[in-house]
Amino acid sequence: MFKGVIPALITPFREDYSVDYEGLAKNLDYLEKSVDALVPCGTTGEASTLSYEEHVEVVRFVAETSKLPVIGGSGSN
Repeated sequence: MFKGVIPALITPFREDYSVDYEGLAKNLDYLEKSVDALVPCGTTGEASTLSYEEHVEVVRFVAETSKLPVIGGSGSN
């Protein structure tokens, strides 16, 4: 089971409103040093502003990029 520090991630965007995966990767690199798991598209992950496809891709990106356990956010608008 999960335990420890498990933050809901922010989803960074570019000026054209596309997901900034480079920025997200930098955030993951920073956070991996001090947390126990990650929640992409959680309460602060802008799930209400992402399309279904973007939501899935952000969760997939975090799961494939991070070495930590991932709990995919399930919220939507």
